[in-house]
Amino acid sequence: MQQSPRQAAAALRTPDKGKVVSAGEAVKLIREGDTVAVGGFVGIGVVETLMKAVERNFMNVEGDGEGSGPANLTLVFAAGQGDGKDKGLNHLAHEGLVKAAVGGHWGLVPKLQKLAVENRIEAWNLPQGVVSHLLRDIAAGKPGTLTRVGLGTFVDPRFGGGKLNPMTTRDRVRVLEIDGEEYLFYQAFPIQVALIRGTTADPDGNITLEREALTLETQAMAMAAHNSGGIVIAQVERIADRGSLNSHQVKVPGILVDCVVLAESAEDHMQTLVEDYNPSYSGEIRVPMANIPPMPLDIRKIIARRAAFELQPNIVVNLGIGVPEGVGAVAAEEQMLDLMTLTTEPGAIGGMPVSGLNFGTSVNAAAIMDQPAQFDFYDGGGIDMAFLGLAQADAQGNLNVSRFGSRLAGAGGFINISQNTRKIVFVGTFSTGSLAVEVAHNGLHILREGTVRKFVQEVEHRTFSGTVARRNGQEVLYITERCVFRLSPDQEGLELMEIAPGVDLERDILAHMDFTPLMPQAPKLMDARIFRDAPMGLRPVIEGR
Repeated sequence: MQQSPRQAAAALRTPDKGKVVSAGEAVKLIREGDTVAVGGFVGIGVVETLMKAVERNFMNVEGDGEGSGPANLTLVFAAGQGDGKDKGLNHLAHEGLVKAAVGGHWGLVPKLQKLAVENRIEAWNLPQGVVSHLLRDIAAGKPGTLTRVGLGTFVDPRFGGGKLNPMTTRDRVRVLEIDGEEYLFYQAFPIQVALIRGTTADPDGNITLEREALTLETQAMAMAAHNSGGIVIAQVERIADRGSLNSHQVKVPGILVDCVVLAESAEDHMQTLVEDYNPSYSGEIRVPMANIPPMPLDIRKIIARRAAFELQPNIVVNLGIGVPEGVGAVAAEEQMLDLMTLTTEPGAIGGMPVSGLNFGTSVNAAAIMDQPAQFDFYDGGGIDMAFLGLAQADAQGNLNVSRFGSRLAGAGGFINISQNTRKIVFVGTFSTGSLAVEVAHNGLHILREGTVRKFVQEVEHRTFSGTVARRNGQEVLYITERCVFRLSPDQEGLELMEIAPGVDLERDILAHMDFTPLMPQAPKLMDARIFRDAPMGLRPVIEGR
């Protein structure tokens, strides 16, 4: 009788090393057609050693004569781990190695994107929070995840069900009505392999995460695979003696772990894909916020400054990736971080969220929650305001941040956050593609208009539904460098509320939109302080609310 992967893993153990094995030994336990959940968030917590080992094994780089394998895998990931080039999930983007992928965010895995867009693998984009909750529900033996998240968007089965190409025909989402209300049901599936990451392991497989920037869904993934009858492979940076780990620091108990793999190099276990280790991300120390330099006065800062005027004391805020990150930097420069709590969807609470491939963590965070718990908080209405990216908007107030032709960004946590927040502030440039502006003391001057319009008649991919938001009574703003719109609470459409000093309404705004916004009254001028290269003195304004 053929051994199960768990039995095969047990056969690798020795009295002295316990569950510690090489990367090559561990990945050979992955079988043809397995569903593999991969941990990490954007550039944080990437299991680089394990993914490189899976790739080597498939390509038979070592030439051990055993043939290629594993093959025809289904990948499951909440936030596509990668650097936008070759690292992370990009290692696994080989036709034949991957058969299907279910992911929350695809923006930094262009090689996997390519397989999906070219119709070479089955591919789904589900909300990031739903993926993290699915893993937890799979661990609990539930049939799936029931939620309102996704209604009216491209993951609603009436608008595509999250399918990304023609070859993807299987339904993973369906509409259920309970007591007269609509919900989406995301079907659970077994996980055969979980690739997780920690800081320290002992020979029994107990895992701590003390130097990790985030804890993510590490525990949920491990439990989902174990309770599905699968195996758990953990990448760590160091091995401790048996019985030496503090039980309160053990995030993943050894009963869930089958193999422990020591990272093959320091580069394979960087805290993020751009930083070896920052102790302020993992809570080892707190750094003076005065040491963080202010943003230069450019188009991104103009947008972030106008958005910061929406802040209020004693609120909990989510900051999305990209332009929204600047709101935190402006709040720090204006010495307002103590007035509110900034958060990010993978689990950081408090401090100042960081940008780029470090996005998701925070400098001087007050707490780090597991990602499924953070999305419980978000989905239940725990945050008061969210600042999210503005990539494409239409006449009905719908937004697209997930797909643009052959470029597949994915929704990430956008759908969870935007559908469950009292006030949403979308921030981004008015147009894109070669846009050039000049910031002057008296306002803004458009030197060269962008070649791509963002305000279109109908969005290409519906990541946010203006109709659902209006029905739910949400307050929605759309802030650009030259004007501010709001979702009309009374009728379908966007209202033009403000324009920047120096901007001409007809020439610089209306002439570059595919629709005419509502204008129940003359737009106001944006605050002139936004365009001056000096602190705005915003704290007294916020404190006075």
